Amino acid sequence: MKLCTCILPHSAKETVAVLREDRVYPASEFNVYYETMNDLIIGHTKGELERLENGTPYSDGYPVSEVKFLAPIPRPLQDVLCLGLNYTDHAKEAAGYSKNDFTAEKAWPVYFSKRVSYAPGTGETIPAYEELTQTLDYEVELAVILGKDALNVKYEDAEDYIFGYTIVNDMTAREVQTRHKQWYFGKSFDKFCPMGPAIVTKDEVPFPPALPISSYVNGTLRQNANTDMMIHSISRVISELSEGMTLKAGTIIATGTPKGVAMGLEHPAFLKSGDKVTCVIEGIGTLENTIE
Repeated sequence: MKLCTCILPHSAKETVAVLREDRVYPASEFNVYYETMNDLIIGHTKGELERLENGTPYSDGYPVSEVKFLAPIPRPLQDVLCLGLNYTDHAKEAAGYSKNDFTAEKAWPVYFSKRVSYAPGTGETIPAYEELTQTLDYEVELAVILGKDALNVKYEDAEDYIFGYTIVNDMTAREVQTRHKQWYFGKSFDKFCPMGPAIVTKDEVPFPPALPISSYVNGTLRQNANTDMMIHSISRVISELSEGMTLKAGTIIATGTPKGVAMGLEHPAFLKSGDKVTCVIEGIGTLENTIE
């Protein structure tokens, strides 16, 4: 099942909805009533999810062409948790760009967080921030969304805590990222976490996910890999992070990006105003944003 947050025709209200092929149905058509996706993730019952997935809506819904898709979680309740250097070839290209700033021991994951006051959806623009950066970069990533609070989770039980998956573009101002000891600031400019187009519930994706993942800039392929190439697994990440802190329901974990980012190219080609970035994960969809 695919769940989305959208604005329907003739409405200004954010609506939680179900995406079925080329049509969108408000959750209310299945007698499921939540104001936001966070509310649904935290408060849902098994019966409500079953109605959303298998129930018959009251109407014909809306064609996707008439719907404005927002990020499935436009306003995360907490910072997005992220993994750095979690694909071997990306770790190599990053070290080639700056060995001092991008060197990691493979035995331990690199964790950081990303402040997200508002996550843009597909079709929304991303500021170029030309007064702050000349090294604007993209990173397509599989994001894991937790469906219940996680504390002291065993490795073998990690999947039980997952609600679903979506796409995140971990936008980064590279020179801001590397001038500070921590990566937080260079990752956290407003609108630096495009997300979407929908959440695919975990029952739709065999675990661990082995999904083709790619990105394009102005139609040119930049990244092309599979999520089964991660160094540190989703199970390890959930288990390890929950050892010492509670991961609340609705937590978003961005699992790292494969090689092909702008800084890793032989002749780095950073983003500029007018560029279109397209992120694709098979089975989830396409997230597309233009830099302005």
